[in-house]
Amino acid sequence: MKDLRRLAAATALTIGGAAAIGSDADERPLPPGPLGETIRLGEALVRETTTHPLTKPYVGNALSCGSCHLDGGRDPEAGTFLGTATAYPAYSPREGRVITLEDRILNCFMRSCNGVRPPLGSEPSVAIAAYITWLSADRPVAMNPKRPAGPGAIRRLEIPADRADVGRGRAIYAEKCAECHAADGRGRKSAPPVWGDRSYNKGAGLAEPAALGAWLKVAMPPDDPDLTEQEALDVAAFVDSHDRPDFRLEDHLPPADKLGEYNAKADAPGG
Repeated sequence: MKDLRRLAAATALTIGGAAAIGSDADERPLPPGPLGETIRLGEALVRETTTHPLTKPYVGNALSCGSCHLDGGRDPEAGTFLGTATAYPAYSPREGRVITLEDRILNCFMRSCNGVRPPLGSEPSVAIAAYITWLSADRPVAMNPKRPAGPGAIRRLEIPADRADVGRGRAIYAEKCAECHAADGRGRKSAPPVWGDRSYNKGAGLAEPAALGAWLKVAMPPDDPDLTEQEALDVAAFVDSHDRPDFRLEDHLPPADKLGEYNAKADAPGG
């Protein structure tokens, strides 16, 4: 059922103003040489963020990029990376400035991964950006002047956030979520923690019930997402009612001399 649902989402025509997203990335060969190797590395980092030696030092919880961007970002609905790179550079209201795709990736390390921002231009930063860009290689550039979101961004819920009911969310969580994420929200080997010190911090987008609810609507349960908008919002309100790490920007930035780096080799030909 899930495979059919995802296939339909990837191939359907535009509905309700949201562009349908598909990709030939599964069939398209990687570029030869260092670029292809970097793209392959980027996908590995997305899927193994908490354990890969290049990204592990920058992660402060149990979440990988793939915890929210399902199937390494190839899922056409749940935090898809398909087409995402076409939106950048984009204006970001949160930062109050235009940001690049690389900026957006690195900021997620601070918030969703509750870690430290990797240096701009570093190997993991470039590799993840290369992978996401490769997933968008078959699409025209369409920079977003309103927010850092690609054409496949999750649609906001139509119901207002103040209609959330934590009590109903608690019951739905116990019925549909606790088996994988544990009754105490601490997660299991097969599913990440959804609250507590090993989950995303209060600066993450998903710390807002409306955003988390929109994600839950298209992503959970993973075998066949079937929550109504109201159910998704209620579960989100319940999950986000629990304790999680605070977010203080200064705690998540590296030393000033590590914010970015010139990543060329000094002895490279033509350097």
